[in-house]
Amino acid sequence: MRIIKRTILVTGASSGIGRAIAKNLLQQGHNVIGASRDCGKFIRTMDNFTPVQLDLSRLNELPQKMRALEQRFPELDAVVFCAGRGQFGSVEEFSYAQIEDLMTLNFTSQAFLVRALMPALKRKKHSDLIFIGSEAALKGSRKGALYCASKFALRGFTQALREECGKSNVRICLINPGMVKTEFFDDLAFEPGDDVSNFIEPDDVAEAVSYVLNSRTQIVIDEINLSPLNKVVKFKK
Repeated sequence: MRIIKRTILVTGASSGIGRAIAKNLLQQGHNVIGASRDCGKFIRTMDNFTPVQLDLSRLNELPQKMRALEQRFPELDAVVFCAGRGQFGSVEEFSYAQIEDLMTLNFTSQAFLVRALMPALKRKKHSDLIFIGSEAALKGSRKGALYCASKFALRGFTQALREECGKSNVRICLINPGMVKTEFFDDLAFEPGDDVSNFIEPDDVAEAVSYVLNSRTQIVIDEINLSPLNKVVKFKK
């Protein structure tokens, strides 16, 4: 398979799934723009990699930031949305500000980026928007009302967006992983089990992204669900 060199924006590129995806794309020879709230985490200079400081919680700044990005990288033709965080608990355990913050990061900011970038992407010969969702977008769970809501919103958004882009050259894909072994679980009360069959590796998600990007341009892969072979949840003491 011949890989066509792309210019790809990856949000949340400084850690976890986003970092694995950025590394995978760089290894294939793509130009990668790595967006992160803290670019200090990018400690090495690499060919074809450009770090970009981007705080997705500042919604009012995003349209201007995206205009500047498009001017700097007019060849940008793909975005992989990895930024997000997990926060769990019953609804009454959340403050009102925490509800707003979670929805802003996990959903609203991504809708803002799409709104800003879509006109230019539709003018491209071929472009891709790939969203990293979650198994939480498929089924509600106890203590997950707000996290699930943010991921359900993202799933509905991508399904509708796919319909809106049906007559353009923009492809929309949603990837829903189960528990991925990353620092995502560092501040949570649970994590996947210890056996390798109990979790997904970040590189597994990166391979799925690569599959979508490198697929024949005349097809759309609407949605991919990734699950560990044996789902085991371990609660921390």
